[in-house]
Amino acid sequence: MTGEKELINKIPEKLPIIAIRNFVVYPYLLLPISVTEQRDIDVINLSLKGDKMLAVFTVKENAGEKVDYRKDIYEVGTVVTVAKMVRMPDDSMKVLLQGVKRIRLKDIEKDEIYAKIEVLENEIEHSEEVEALKRNVTSLFIQIVKLASYLPDDIGLVIESIEDPSRLCDFIASNINLKIEDKIDILKETNVKARLKILMDFLQKELNILKLGEKLRSEVSSELTKEQREFYLREQLKAIQKELGEKDEKTLEIEELRKKVKKKKMPEEARERALKEIDKLEKIPLQAADYYVTVNYIDWLLELPWTEETKDNINIKKAAEILDEDHYDLEKIKDRILEFLAVRKLKNSTMGTILCFVGPPGVGKTSLGRSIARALNRKFIRLALGGVRDEAEIRGHRRTYVGALPGRIIQEMKRVKTRNPVFMIDEIDKIGMDFRGDPTSALLEVLDPEQNNSFVDHFIEIPFDLSHVFFITTANVIETIPAPLRDRMEIIRLAGYTVDEKIHIAKKYLIPRQIEANGMTKRKLHFTDSAIRLIVESYTREAGVRTLERTIGGVIRKIAKDITMGKRAARTITDRVVEKYMGKPIFTPVLAKKKPVPGVVTGMAWTPVGGEILFIEVTKMLGNGQFILTGQLGDVMKESCRIALSYVRANADDFGIDKNFHKNSDIHIHVPEGAVPKDGPSAGVAIVTSIISLLTGIPARPDISMTGEITLKGEVLPIGGVKEKVLGANRAGIKEIILPKENEKDIDDVPEAVRKETKFHFVTNVNEVVEKVLVKKIRRKK
Repeated sequence: MTGEKELINKIPEKLPIIAIRNFVVYPYLLLPISVTEQRDIDVINLSLKGDKMLAVFTVKENAGEKVDYRKDIYEVGTVVTVAKMVRMPDDSMKVLLQGVKRIRLKDIEKDEIYAKIEVLENEIEHSEEVEALKRNVTSLFIQIVKLASYLPDDIGLVIESIEDPSRLCDFIASNINLKIEDKIDILKETNVKARLKILMDFLQKELNILKLGEKLRSEVSSELTKEQREFYLREQLKAIQKELGEKDEKTLEIEELRKKVKKKKMPEEARERALKEIDKLEKIPLQAADYYVTVNYIDWLLELPWTEETKDNINIKKAAEILDEDHYDLEKIKDRILEFLAVRKLKNSTMGTILCFVGPPGVGKTSLGRSIARALNRKFIRLALGGVRDEAEIRGHRRTYVGALPGRIIQEMKRVKTRNPVFMIDEIDKIGMDFRGDPTSALLEVLDPEQNNSFVDHFIEIPFDLSHVFFITTANVIETIPAPLRDRMEIIRLAGYTVDEKIHIAKKYLIPRQIEANGMTKRKLHFTDSAIRLIVESYTREAGVRTLERTIGGVIRKIAKDITMGKRAARTITDRVVEKYMGKPIFTPVLAKKKPVPGVVTGMAWTPVGGEILFIEVTKMLGNGQFILTGQLGDVMKESCRIALSYVRANADDFGIDKNFHKNSDIHIHVPEGAVPKDGPSAGVAIVTSIISLLTGIPARPDISMTGEITLKGEVLPIGGVKEKVLGANRAGIKEIILPKENEKDIDDVPEAVRKETKFHFVTNVNEVVEKVLVKKIRRKK
């Protein structure tokens, strides 16, 4: 005892430090550890040269592989002595540590080898309560020893011999199953009475868990005995039924499956596979999990439409009527669909091109698919692929997996019970790929008319003929569709609607549908043309009509609320009624606030939701020739900015600009709405015009928008998305547009109503653009 006190008194304020995982060292207890890291081996060697003392702390559970001694260890630990050390052949160590005293970490030196510590003294109280707690803890632990398989039986004798309550707590805490955090709570508690209470709570919980486990084991044992008894009874029942000539449940089910397979029209390969699986069932016990897995597989084979199909009714006149009934305008798209159906009728073949409708949201891509299905008298399937990343979604899972299912293609074919539906694969441009596989590669087979007559699903494992299916896909943008997949489809583009088209759609389709959906069919509601135009122009701004329909529905619902509350509600919806229910207009004409300012030019953009206008802003400031680009621009658009600046510098004299304008100035180009990514070369014309406008001091007309790619020689090259961009400019109130000369042919795609009210200028070089856009002529240097 005297030697122990001397050892405690010798504990210095600074000790070498090591950290261990998954263990907590308590005072007076031995702990063998294996040391493999060179840093810890060096620390132990350092302690062996001195007084053999170490400061040991426990690593937190969420710590990384490399321990940060300043934040990854608990602040309470133990001073230990190295009782024994054995060096192993692989240069690692086996070390036996003996706990000495509780300590708290005060600071760690920069080298993280030594730590400053504070010794924690026990607060011992000799009272009847402490004695009672000690006895309770001992009793609970002895009960746990009897139930816990991880504790040796003779450990109870050791416990009864420990008189010191502090050592008793530490000994028990080191031997029972506790979380690291709970063991640390016991270690850091210096008040022995409080420590006994904490330990008693943990022991009571552990005892309850062990008793519950014992109860569950006994119940499972009795269940097994019951199942064995039922098994013997069933076997006896089978023997009795066999003697009486009766059939059991399993035999009846197998016979029923055989009848269904013989009756079902299916390919020979599928029939043979089904009969082979039925033969397997006879050898599998009814209670086995494989039995129901096999029955499920046979059911899938029986329910798939191998030969069942609906009879086509390809009446081109009727199809045209249905398309006109369901959709306003879209004449070119309707013509292309009718051509497609006509070729199918003449060829009398199911194989053909896969159609892909590309356009902004809300323009009617999905409803076109429904109309085609109605025109053909076929079932309609819509499968949304947005965000799908797992190839198994298309091809299914193999039957080796528990809960395996076929892919979505086969599941939908089973649901519609016909092999020739109209199958619309929605949002094909949003399909993804990751470590689970590439769904695109599975779709290549599905959407290839030359291959899909033998599509193999991983679950079914038998070729299924998809060549009778009329596949249609939809996308918002074509660029994100993988090239091999895009090559297998015919692209049909749907642009946005004009204001007049939206008004017609609202009157013919949206208003009647919303009146019925909101229970207002008995009330005769009438929207005036000016009210519809107000909603279209001031409360919505989109290429499609989804928001328009929601807004109309919102007006009708507010009228319905007034009626049910006994208020007087309008039957004729005018501008005033719309503003009353919907509030002040959300959108105002974009150009209303724009005044001619040097360096600001109106451009045009093409986005996944339709065409838009954008403003190119350029300014200059004192500097050293830096070129600043902001507005979340893509690489191609950044290149257009550099080309524009190079062109202006090379032709400064032609525009009356100082050649050295860039030497003492920084040029900053910004495209507003900086949170929206922008890319592409078509803003080149607008960028070069904005730079010229700034440097000449001549403002550009805000009511004229432009698009076109430029070269270093100032030539204007053609761009894509002309129709979408023109419609976007029209929605913004632009009546004058500059386009590349080579895009003149694309104007035929623009609706006639927009062409009539828009003035187009077709240009071949930057000089022509500048003359039309700047409000004054440039004084060119001779």
